[in-house]
Amino acid sequence: MLIDASGHLDTALFIASPNYDERPSGCNISLLVIHNISLPPDEFCGDGVIQLFTNQLDPAAHPYYPSIQSIKVSAHFFIRRDGTIIQFVSCNKRAWHAGESCWQGKARCNDFSIGIELEGSDNLPFADAQYIALSKLTTTLRQNYPITDIVGHSDIAPERKTDPGPHFDWDHYHALLHGTKPNLSSQKID
Repeated sequence: MLIDASGHLDTALFIASPNYDERPSGCNISLLVIHNISLPPDEFCGDGVIQLFTNQLDPAAHPYYPSIQSIKVSAHFFIRRDGTIIQFVSCNKRAWHAGESCWQGKARCNDFSIGIELEGSDNLPFADAQYIALSKLTTTLRQNYPITDIVGHSDIAPERKTDPGPHFDWDHYHALLHGTKPNLSSQKID
């Protein structure tokens, strides 16, 4: 995996989101934020997340969609259950993934972070392929940006958010990052 000067990952499918803007001048990318998302909720492998991030969500497609159709959100990356990585926003730009947030006294985490959404929910385990893709992507991002902290969305917006949720295995993720023996599960990919 390589990230080019324009902030794009060479192995990712790129689907442009209009939901981004410029980072503040002189702002270093020092934070990686891990999220989970599934649309419809707890359903995987559809195009709901792509449609949400590209402002093309059909409110008639699911009873949940009218409640979110007008929000403008994105993430830099979305990792599917099978490990496929989709990029929506250049790493050099500010994606709209964190909302009202604060980390170590610094507000507006979108300014200095990269957001990675995992296809999943608070209710189910993540797939091993996602952990592998996430660890490889994290390594590549850390080689290109001065990332010092990796957190969940719940860490930067604890009053509002719970993701990546109780089923995200931080130990497994860190083991993959540090090359130690991971605790591979036998979970199937949904």
